[in-house]
Amino acid sequence: MYKIILDSCGELTEEMKADGRFVNVPLTLEIDGEHIIDDETFDQADFIKKVKESPNAPKSACPSPHAYMAEMECDADNIYVVTLSGELSGSYNSACLGKDLYEEEDTSKNIHVFNSKSASIGETLIAMKIAECEEAGMSFEQVIEAVDAYIENQHTFFVLETLETFRKSGRLSGLKAAIAETLNIKVVMGSTDTGYIQQLAKGRGMAQTVDKMTKCVMDVTTGCEDKILAISHCNCPERALSLKKKMESLANFKDIFIVDMRGVSTMYANDGGVILVV
Repeated sequence: MYKIILDSCGELTEEMKADGRFVNVPLTLEIDGEHIIDDETFDQADFIKKVKESPNAPKSACPSPHAYMAEMECDADNIYVVTLSGELSGSYNSACLGKDLYEEEDTSKNIHVFNSKSASIGETLIAMKIAECEEAGMSFEQVIEAVDAYIENQHTFFVLETLETFRKSGRLSGLKAAIAETLNIKVVMGSTDTGYIQQLAKGRGMAQTVDKMTKCVMDVTTGCEDKILAISHCNCPERALSLKKKMESLANFKDIFIVDMRGVSTMYANDGGVILVV
């Protein structure tokens, strides 16, 4: 038996929720002193409203090691943990500490923590890859080797409707944010192979910039027929569906699915943001 634990930045599909072997450990969001648990009670519309009305940037706190340990208490022999990029959050380190603490008391299980070097549906796809390897009858060590290789070849892209969260957090000057808003400039961002974020392209308006993102995707993607492409969106299902159709017209992927963002992804992407991972 196996179990796959994701922090709440990794959105679960409805099929994964029904499966029972996939679980989320929630992060905590904070806006103006209010703490919001990123679990099934998360209200995306209310959170977006609070962020928009606040002069302050929202923050997040990673799960405690004990929260991860609680999910390791199960009947599974092989336990895999997938966290958002260790370069962007303390979630990975917390999960590693949880594993170490658990193994001080119980060494009967095989436990491994994966640094996704991604976020959101990047984590989802990694969890799906783990399950695929387990179902193929691979050993615990073989699963780790195959999934590590998958992570190294995974690509994450995103386009944001607004840069307000970056401005409020001090990661972008108010002047640059104002100029970008005035000129309607949107930016295509992507993850590096070390888990950091870089600018890949920019365009005038969301439609043009999303088109540029699709070009960035196809520039680095081969063997599409063997790959699953995932899209997550923050309160813009029509944009996500349009992006899905665009990718279907460009290549014959094994599958393409769409999910709505959970709390952590919503905090970073903000209203109208889309993430694409392949």
